[in-house]
Amino acid sequence: MLKPILLVEDNPHDLELTLVALERSQLANDVIVLRDGAEALDYLQRSGPFAGRVDGNPAVMLLDLKLPKVDGLEVLKTVREDPELRSIPVVMLTSSREEPDLKRAYELGVNAYVVKPVEFKDFVAAISDLGIFWAVLNEPPPGSLRLARRHGGSASDDDT
Repeated sequence: MLKPILLVEDNPHDLELTLVALERSQLANDVIVLRDGAEALDYLQRSGPFAGRVDGNPAVMLLDLKLPKVDGLEVLKTVREDPELRSIPVVMLTSSREEPDLKRAYELGVNAYVVKPVEFKDFVAAISDLGIFWAVLNEPPPGSLRLARRHGGSASDDDT
């Protein structure tokens, strides 16, 4: 089973565009949508309403910067400080071109910082490229489900 893509976005318009773009890229990965930073942390840490979710981390987290409850930078900081989560690729997907945001995201260990294009076709192309790279082309860390299968391991291998 493929790891899901975790999409953390509170803007309904951007959420819809991102989902359309991911669908057009024809990835087989499920997309889990969360609307705020607190919900994202609950999901990742398997707490609150997600306490019973299946083990394993997403293939990639597409994370908005400006989120309610807990902002994207704080989510990123928490992820990078947690040994169970730190290997998750995190792509900051935001409309902010502000240098302090960009600088802080990289200081905290973001894998990529993508400014949302304004034009729909450019946005679709950017999201499609992101999804294909992180969910298909990128080599996941040792011990992940996809890597184990590619090299002859069993599906019961650790999915972190």
